[in-house]
Amino acid sequence: YLPSATLKTEPKGVMLPYSEAAREQLASSQAGQPYEKVAISKPGIDGSNAGKPASSKNVGGIDWVWPTEGRIRDSFSEKSRGVGIAGSANQSVHASASGTVVYSGSGLRGYGNLVIIKHDDSYLSAYGHNSKVLVQEGDRVVRGQKIAEMGQTDNGSTKLHFEIRKQGKPVNPLTFLPTR
Repeated sequence: YLPSATLKTEPKGVMLPYSEAAREQLASSQAGQPYEKVAISKPGIDGSNAGKPASSKNVGGIDWVWPTEGRIRDSFSEKSRGVGIAGSANQSVHASASGTVVYSGSGLRGYGNLVIIKHDDSYLSAYGHNSKVLVQEGDRVVRGQKIAEMGQTDNGSTKLHFEIRKQGKPVNPLTFLPTR
């Protein structure tokens, strides 16, 4: 039994998306320095926008951000079900909105290494053709958190296949993402 005066009740645990600024905050807090607010970095190539707040767009009660930097290579259609975002090998892929990972694997044909995040009872987002997946089923992720690294499709092009589904039906992701 420990007297209540020796029990620590502060600081409370805080979950921050991975960024160099968050890592530095953790290191400084462990050295006895006070906590400070850290801006969530904008998704993109690692470190390129560290410290800048992510621009988001609220659709359906969810704040959405771009999952990666790059130009739209494949437009949304009934056949594609999502968009293709061109990039480079091992480029960071980020959660477009906060949620829970409901699938992480390569068992769905045509998607390569795939991550699916459930945001609420209506919305899911899917991230396909990854070279490396950094999350597993059941993980809680926050908007802007690095979840994977971009890989190649069957035809050898490097891109992220990105889908948003509303109640299971594919919708055009570009209507959910902020203008850039």
